[in-house]
Amino acid sequence: MPTLAFFFGSILMLIGVIGYAYAYMAGTASPTALIPAAIGVLLAILGVAAMRNEGPRKHLMHAAVILAFVGMGAMIGRMISKGGIAATAADIATAATAAVLLVFILLAVKSFMSARAARL
Repeated sequence: MPTLAFFFGSILMLIGVIGYAYAYMAGTASPTALIPAAIGVLLAILGVAAMRNEGPRKHLMHAAVILAFVGMGAMIGRMISKGGIAATAADIATAATAAVLLVFILLAVKSFMSARAARL
């Protein structure tokens, strides 16, 4: 699971950096384009911390899922407030971020359920 957190964090960092670079080249760059990257950095840090520390691994992975839930909620809230998804780069990055976080959450829940079943 920590490896997944690092992997998905890396994907989010890529989405943020590519989105910002695209907006920069279009002359519409905004720091908010880096929000997916910020979420990705935090997710990757939690993943690396969980890889290195066996003791708090469970807590760190739960924190990663909470971060993913909050991030996904923010992305979905943004899409709802704008009335849906248009074909703009910002909207595509927002939808991609929400999708990546949803997949991470689903994989994390599956992992948590498997770990729980293995203990019983």
